[in-house]
Amino acid sequence: MEAARGSTRERQAGRQLGASFLQARHGSVSADEAARTAPFHLDLWFYFTLQNWVLDFGRPIAMLVFPLEWFPLNKPSVGDYFHMAYNVITPFLLLKLIERSPRTLPRSITYVSIIIFIMGASIHLVGDSVNHRLLFSGYQHHLSVRENPIIKNLKPETLIDSFELLYYYDEYLGHCMWYIPFFLILFMYFSGCFTACKAERWMPGPALLLVAPSGLYYWYLVTEGQIFILFIFTFFAMLALVLHQKRKRLFLDSNGLFLFSSFTLTLLLVALWVAWLWNDPVLRKKYPGVIYVPEPWAFYTLHVSSRH
Repeated sequence: MEAARGSTRERQAGRQLGASFLQARHGSVSADEAARTAPFHLDLWFYFTLQNWVLDFGRPIAMLVFPLEWFPLNKPSVGDYFHMAYNVITPFLLLKLIERSPRTLPRSITYVSIIIFIMGASIHLVGDSVNHRLLFSGYQHHLSVRENPIIKNLKPETLIDSFELLYYYDEYLGHCMWYIPFFLILFMYFSGCFTACKAERWMPGPALLLVAPSGLYYWYLVTEGQIFILFIFTFFAMLALVLHQKRKRLFLDSNGLFLFSSFTLTLLLVALWVAWLWNDPVLRKKYPGVIYVPEPWAFYTLHVSSRH
């Protein structure tokens, strides 16, 4: 009898241990995880914001600023080297962010997401490089591929199909494989940013200073990348998670507040951007349909560069 009881207790302990292990890897935020609140990751968020502005937003600007003699049209531009650095640094920072999460996140999903992210960003690197080099030949971003003056008269006409394929790799396939895993990783990290400790429910001063540049960059990402649907889905998923955890008396820590505040500012900036350009007839023609979110570079080629 004693041996049977001991065996039963061992099986129960084993099941409890296995359940605890699975919950730690894949479950929702537990009491232990909520108690392990991470401090604000000032170094990671600062590097993340800085490299986003320099290596992503600064790519096309650097390409236009540096003399063409330094980077001939048949060679990679300085913006392409920026993109290469972005494709290496961003996955590294995302992995470091996941490592610092107080919640144990599923490693398989994280690694697969990082791999797809790198593939998508690399596809975009090639397509975006050619598309931006075409600017020097008179290509106009506010027009479709077939409507561009330098494209529509190409012979044979099958060459136009090749340029449309390049545009598809750049603006559709590359963006999907780049941004879907990017926002998935941020959401997985966000899911672990909850605490029951009231002292951790406020952002420090440096975090408040980073919200504006972070939110402004995500505005650029959403508009130029044409990923408003993906962004708004992620934002409302974050909002739903916040409301759900609030019922459990769990609240966002400083890192979660920073990310959620950045996305809230981004949503506001996108709304202002769309309202400002709502009646633009040329941009309306390029972006038909219900979702109307013009790209900043299309606005630049239409209203800024054309004046010079």
